[in-house]
Amino acid sequence: MGAGKTTVGRLLDPNFHDMDELIVNQIGMSINDFFAQEGEEAFRKIEATTLESLLANQAEIISPGGGIVVNPHNRELLEKNPYNIYLRVDFDTLYQRIENDLAMQRPLYLNNTRAEFKEIFEERLPLYEEVATHIIDVEGKTPEEIAEMIRCL
Repeated sequence: MGAGKTTVGRLLDPNFHDMDELIVNQIGMSINDFFAQEGEEAFRKIEATTLESLLANQAEIISPGGGIVVNPHNRELLEKNPYNIYLRVDFDTLYQRIENDLAMQRPLYLNNTRAEFKEIFEERLPLYEEVATHIIDVEGKTPEEIAEMIRCL
């Protein structure tokens, strides 16, 4: 989360599949509200089902939520996908982006201290790298530059 997946996804294809948006439409409430009412485990089940459906329908560009990799089943699904692009960004930049994004209030950001959030970030890093077929360091690059790098893969 906060790496630029949605922004870059829109540049690559205006009709790309933003999983968070799809899930919000499906559940009829914000992800933050769903986390509060139903819990993270219930959200992760919906997330896995959504990913399965998108991959089965051969969706070309998918922007998953940052926690997609916590579920081993999701990682297995992604490992079968020919392109998994990890937009890598350092923690401080990521945290600042999330902190400044008032339009998208992420539950893991809101419900954890900076130190706890950094721990979550560091736990996920090897999982992102495990499923990535390509890693793009996005620090100092515009979304347009990142999209062009992906087009050239």
